[in-house]
Amino acid sequence: MCLGIPMQVQTIDGDLAVCEIDGVKREASLMLLSEAVEIGDFVLIHAGFAISRLDEQDAEETLALFRQILAEGGGVE
Repeated sequence: MCLGIPMQVQTIDGDLAVCEIDGVKREASLMLLSEAVEIGDFVLIHAGFAISRLDEQDAEETLALFRQILAEGGGVE
């Protein structure tokens, strides 16, 4: 199973962004996005690529669900 993780854009250099969530930073290519992204925006990261821009509320709701799953044992039995 593959997951896209919502992350917030911290810096942008050309088509490369540094994104962060919960203290974890990752570089991600912005080349697949058709819409402009700015510092502070949330993007969905998968396999090193930003695959869509998210509004902050959607990103926070998704992150809350991920955090709940992890708190309950990560969904692994």
